[in-house]
Amino acid sequence: MFKIQTYNQISDIGLGRLPLEHYQVGPDIEEPHALILRSHKLHDEVIPDSVLAVARAGAGVNNIPVDDYTQRGIVVFNTPGANANAVKEIVTAALLLSSRGLLQGMNRVQEMTDIDEPEVMAKQMEKEKKAFGGSEIAGRTLGVIGLGAIGSLVANSALDLGMNVVGFDPALSVEGAWRLSSRVERMESLEALLKVADFITLHVPAVEATHHLIDATALSRFKPGAKLLNFARASIVDAEAVVAALEDGRLSGHITDFPIPAMLGRQDCLVFPHLGASTAEAEENCSVMAAEQLKDFLENGNIHNSVNYPRTRMAREGGFRITFSNDNVPRVLGSVLSVLADHDYNVCDMVNKSLHNVAYNIIDVESEPTPDIVEAIAAVEGVKHVRVL
Repeated sequence: MFKIQTYNQISDIGLGRLPLEHYQVGPDIEEPHALILRSHKLHDEVIPDSVLAVARAGAGVNNIPVDDYTQRGIVVFNTPGANANAVKEIVTAALLLSSRGLLQGMNRVQEMTDIDEPEVMAKQMEKEKKAFGGSEIAGRTLGVIGLGAIGSLVANSALDLGMNVVGFDPALSVEGAWRLSSRVERMESLEALLKVADFITLHVPAVEATHHLIDATALSRFKPGAKLLNFARASIVDAEAVVAALEDGRLSGHITDFPIPAMLGRQDCLVFPHLGASTAEAEENCSVMAAEQLKDFLENGNIHNSVNYPRTRMAREGGFRITFSNDNVPRVLGSVLSVLADHDYNVCDMVNKSLHNVAYNIIDVESEPTPDIVEAIAAVEGVKHVRVL
């Protein structure tokens, strides 16, 4: 019986993937094997030693102390791409709203409460509509910074709307390249993208390397009159520098899911209350992916979509399975295999993967490992955590 503690409101669609005969799931679980959460902050929270994994039903993990958990042998999962369509749709809406005076026009109509006659209202709207004129986005250039699951969808959608699209992502994966239309022009540097884009949209994670990626220096390289969209994370943008760029005219508009007080009341800012992934479908997709990843890890030791451990998977062909994580240094795996050989355990299959300073191993053996064997493996220098499945 596996025990999973939930934080926030997790969709029942996802939690339903954890069968009741094998899982206890709820907010008040004691000594849980795993945690599943959305926005709950774990940085100042003491979690029990029983926790083997944490899954965030979302892409960002800045609410989780990843480095600390890595040292403790805790696998941290996220759900990249599960909310990609929701974010793509709101970015598409933002492009249109920032180019046409749609919101302003709608608000003006709602103010015409002193007019009783439809004909009079029609004449007044016809008289005033020129004030809400805009421009079309077709033929304009969209710069997409970050071409992962969300960025590639945004890029392809913009192409369908008739925009020219340039993209920059120094860490573009093969999988990401397959998703991306060949019509997206890849730029060699961030600076090159900023010089040519009429709109810049951000789709990178909030990590140390992207903190204030868009700062005063970057803003000085924007094409004059460009507009910036941020539906990624607040920390990627120096918000005060953006307001200054709006003031001096370098930037003509800012559309963001992360407003600050200085942006309120400005005609050149469209601000949203963090709605990027706030759809029922996105919440269901995230919860399903998080639950499935935890289930596969707890039952089979497989790791998929972890931010701190390597992607590792091996099919089960019967027998017994040993998994362990370790410091990514020489001789650890060899020492573990020697423990098994010294006790006449036959290895049926195995896989070893590494990510930065961490390695993860799955070893299938014919006979059930005894507690002495598990203890001997755990005692190998560099080994962090051992499980038998």
